[in-house]
Amino acid sequence: MHEKKSRFSGERILIVDDEEVIVELAGLLLKKRGFEVLFANNGEQCLQVVAEYQPALVLLDYMMPIMNGLDTLKKIRRHYPDTYVVMFTGKGSEEVAVELMRAGAADYLRKPFASGSLFERIDAVLSVRQVEIENRDLLREREYLQDEIKQWNLKLEKRVREKSFELEQAHKEIIQSEKLAALGHISAGMVHEIRNPLNSINLFAQILLSAEELGVENQTYVSKITQEVERIDGILVQMLASSPVAKKQLKKVSLVETIDKVLNDYQTRIEKQQISLQLNIDKKVPLIRAEVLEVEKIFTNLISNALFEMASGGTLTISLQSDAEKIIISVTDTGSGVPIENISRIFDPFFTTKEKGTGFGLSVALQVVKSCGGKIYVDSPPGSGASFYIELPLLPDSVL
Repeated sequence: MHEKKSRFSGERILIVDDEEVIVELAGLLLKKRGFEVLFANNGEQCLQVVAEYQPALVLLDYMMPIMNGLDTLKKIRRHYPDTYVVMFTGKGSEEVAVELMRAGAADYLRKPFASGSLFERIDAVLSVRQVEIENRDLLREREYLQDEIKQWNLKLEKRVREKSFELEQAHKEIIQSEKLAALGHISAGMVHEIRNPLNSINLFAQILLSAEELGVENQTYVSKITQEVERIDGILVQMLASSPVAKKQLKKVSLVETIDKVLNDYQTRIEKQQISLQLNIDKKVPLIRAEVLEVEKIFTNLISNALFEMASGGTLTISLQSDAEKIIISVTDTGSGVPIENISRIFDPFFTTKEKGTGFGLSVALQVVKSCGGKIYVDSPPGSGASFYIELPLLPDSVL
């Protein structure tokens, strides 16, 4: 009689029994059903075959020499979870059945068994196996997808934070530029009007100083007037320097030479304050197109501020490097740093924490950097000094 092929034909089944008649008969029946059949005579041999061939199902006798079926079952389920086990047993007690199922058997058959019962149990167990493995694969796929989604969410959150920070910085830069532009336009109109009466005050003060009957004490007062007039005039000059309306005389500027010149101007002060100077200057940094005196103002203001913060000594570090797209400059001091509440205001015109400061130095530096198409920002961890970073875009040779 021709046996009907199983819908799981092609699957590999291992028969393990020390009775050769059962092994041969069961093997013959299963081959007719389309299964690939393997054989073993004891528990140890069974484990070797399972390790090598990974069968879908093991038909395992309960009572065997060397290693009994229960111990073999436990090892199969522990180490080869995709291999299911149907137990053969000559004992029909419920205790044995419960013990086998707890140990991981998918089903069990009492000896002797009919071929129809064997086929039904095998197909049923392989059906369950197929569903459980598919479910397991789906769970793995779901976990993989969930992990992918999590990673994408983390990347998205990071990009959102980066973009938010960039937008915030861009917004701050726009506000700074608007402040400087407004200040520049006001300055350009005001300087001339203020300087005229200021010159008159200075002239009358000079006349008073030349009067013999003025007296020593009054001459002191008049001298203070002239000093304050000069101080106001200096402020006006700085206000005018921040004006973007003046026409610039752009030339090729060497940042290497500019830094060297400014440091030379401050050499005496650096030595007097016992400042340790550390330079990381790439001599091959490309030239930029700017106004020489304006570029000097950047380094004059940054270095002056750094030395002010290190009156009792410290380390001044200046770096000048470039990559394929930009020039990177940093000026770092080991002073007291910038309080966190002042970080957002440090480039504002008129903002200063110095008793005699005008609040123009960094705003002028910002204006010059902006005019070169670059950006400037500060990093000042609490108690770690301050680092000012400048990034200037590289210009094509045709522009230079």
